[in-house]
Amino acid sequence: MKLLDVVALLEDLPELGLYRGQVGTIVEEYEPNVFEVEFSDTTGRAYALETLNTDKLMILHHHPVENNQQIIPV
Repeated sequence: MKLLDVVALLEDLPELGLYRGQVGTIVEEYEPNVFEVEFSDTTGRAYALETLNTDKLMILHHHPVENNQQIIPV
């Protein structure tokens, strides 16, 4: 995962008001596998900004995936 990747949450985090499937964008990398993710509505208004580990996220692909690009199944 890298800066500006679009990701989806893999599990419910009710204490943060976030739930599985919500979509966000990586806006900062703090250390390997730890990212700040901004969650926004369809108008672009941010409603959450959280620091999350990659084990709670999956990258979303809006185009065909290259043969050499690894996809980790959920």
